[in-house]
Parts: sequence; structure tokens; C-alpha cells
Amino acid sequence: MGSNDFITLFFLVAAVLIFLQLRSVLGRRTGSEKPPRDLYTPRDAVAPDSPDAGKVVTLPRREASAEDDDRFAAIDAFAPPGTSLNESLREINKADASFNPKEFVNGARMAYEMIVMAFADGDRKALKNLLSREVYDGFDAAIADRESKGEKVKSTFVGIDKAEITNAEIKGTEVQITLRIVSQLISATYDKADKLIEGDAENVAEVNDLWTFARDTRSRDPNWKLVATESEA
Repeated sequence: MGSNDFITLFFLVAAVLIFLQLRSVLGRRTGSEKPPRDLYTPRDAVAPDSPDAGKVVTLPRREASAEDDDRFAAIDAFAPPGTSLNESLREINKADASFNPKEFVNGARMAYEMIVMAFADGDRKALKNLLSREVYDGFDAAIADRESKGEKVKSTFVGIDKAEITNAEIKGTEVQITLRIVSQLISATYDKADKLIEGDAENVAEVNDLWTFARDTRSRDPNWKLVATESEA
């Protein structure tokens, strides 16, 4: 499968969802509003009962070749050769030849906007296609709590200032990649009487998140899912 297929297949759902009116805020904000803390599960706590939890498997190495040089060119351009990140990305490429870090980051940026907007809009169907079961359950609980109080969120996604890979590893047969994402959002939460109870309807707030996406290399499904979210301290 070519590297271009990664984004096409991973974001096949985006063709259906991209025009939904979705807006949200996740993570630590620099304004006066509070983040929905119950949505953030520490990465180490995700799927603790998984048989692969805590296992980091390094794939067997083989002799370098000219073909390897071509395959790793995109990785070397993304992370300096000799760094731990470069080595980790190379191992992932060995497990999934279609993997390209730059294209992955571009895709993750799209997924980030779709997910935070879907959360604000309470769009469970959209979230279910993009999240792991554990993360979805957390988002669903937060949406249900908001609905039970008659609250609503009005948000505008301004953009992403930075999205960079901070960690990449293979746990069992699952590839996990963590990104630091810095975004700009406008968000305000209103109670059932339309009274502002959180956030700011006019000012832009900076949000800092650490998100982890994962994919089982044994699966024929090329889609990556969000398996952990954490606001950056």
C-alpha cells in the first residue's frame, strides 16, 4: 500500500463528517475557563487490562540496503538520523511500509480538529469512528453530563499552531504515536438559561494537548484511532 493511501483511507470518514458543524475545546487553556478534566486519561492508564500493556517490542533488525535508504529518506528528513525518534520511526516503517511521518502529522491535524469539534457538538457517531473504546467512553460520559444539565457549547476552531511527534513506539503489534498539539480556539459554555458559565465567546485561548494515536500492524484496517488524550502541564 502506497504512502498516499494512508491519508486517503485513514480519513475516509472525513468525507462524510468534515462539513458537520463541530466546535470544541480540549486540553489546558490559558484563559479563565476550565478544561473538561474527566476526558483526559493518562496515557499509561489506557487499556490496563490489555495483554500488550507495558510491552515495547523492537522489531528485528536486518542489513541496510539501498531500498532502505529510499524508504527512510522521508523519516530522515523529518527527524535527524541517529536520534531516538528517528530510530523509532524507522522501526514503525519496517512494520508498516506505507508509514510516512509528515503525512501522518498532517492527517493527525485533521483528526484533531474533527474530534474536538465533534465533542463540542455532541456528535457521538463521529467520535465513535475516530476514538478507541476507552477514550470514546470518556467523551461520551462528558457529553452525557453536559446534556443532563442542559448546557451547550459554542466554539470556533481558529487553527493549529504546532503539531509535532514527541514519542513513537511499538507495543506488541500496535504502533503508538504521541503528538504535542498547540491549537487556538474560542469556546463558551452556556447553561439552559443561556447564561455564560465557562469560557469566553470572543477571546482566543491557547490549548496544549498530548494525543496518542494507535494502529494494529496486523490489521488490514489502515485507520488510526485516538487512544489517549492528556492536557500538557
